[in-house]
Amino acid sequence: EVQLVESGGGLVQAGGSLRLSCAASGFTFDDYAIGWFRQAPGKEREGVSCISSSDGSTYYADSVKGRFTISSDNAKNTVYLQMNSLKPEDTAVYYCAALRITPPYFCYSDYAASAADFGSWGQGTQVTVSS
Repeated sequence: EVQLVESGGGLVQAGGSLRLSCAASGFTFDDYAIGWFRQAPGKEREGVSCISSSDGSTYYADSVKGRFTISSDNAKNTVYLQMNSLKPEDTAVYYCAALRITPPYFCYSDYAASAADFGSWGQGTQVTVSS
């Protein structure tokens, strides 16, 4: 069974940093892309970032580009989201999800059309950024 568990959220002041983790079980990253999404109260879910096992390519939403970095440790079956220079508008529940891919899959070009197909959602981790 494919399972994802997020961790690392918390309360941080504006300008601070957090590192989120997405630990996977039941599958290996070899044939998957992993995406990070977030949902703030009263807002629609937003795709934040993606990393592809096909070639390691990444995608970032414009709102986080230059501040967030996605990475993966295949030995640990874990994907990370390093979040720096956090802003109050980054406050949300952050989720990771998986998409089984047929290589090649390039996050920077393929993610937009396939974002709705990500599944096996984790339970989410709360990130709160105070001003």
